[in-house]
Amino acid sequence: MRLKNVLIIVTDIDKSKRFYHDLFGLEVVLDNNETVILTEGLVLQQKKIWQDFLKKEVKQKNHASELYFEERDIEKFVEKLEQLYPEVEYVNKLMENDFGKKVVRFYDLDGNLIEVGTPM
Repeated sequence: MRLKNVLIIVTDIDKSKRFYHDLFGLEVVLDNNETVILTEGLVLQQKKIWQDFLKKEVKQKNHASELYFEERDIEKFVEKLEQLYPEVEYVNKLMENDFGKKVVRFYDLDGNLIEVGTPM
């Protein structure tokens, strides 16, 4: 058995496709309007579909999971993030942890937590 995909809930599929393409270079592999599979196995699903399936309200910004990306030139990435998405909400701005690794944490457009760090 192997993990195939990670699914996150979004309110505007088109904005989210653009966000993940602009910042991480993810391309659309399959698009059926309400569920979109991107390269690297990230799946975006329209909030209403997920709520109808679960019969429960989706709780954004729940801090229960995180999407993790690595970037060698993290300073350049942060510049691009601030230029393209100045409204992004940070958990922590660019910092260096105790291990000498640089990281930045922020929410995507729908409150999904993202960490970008330099490779170990």
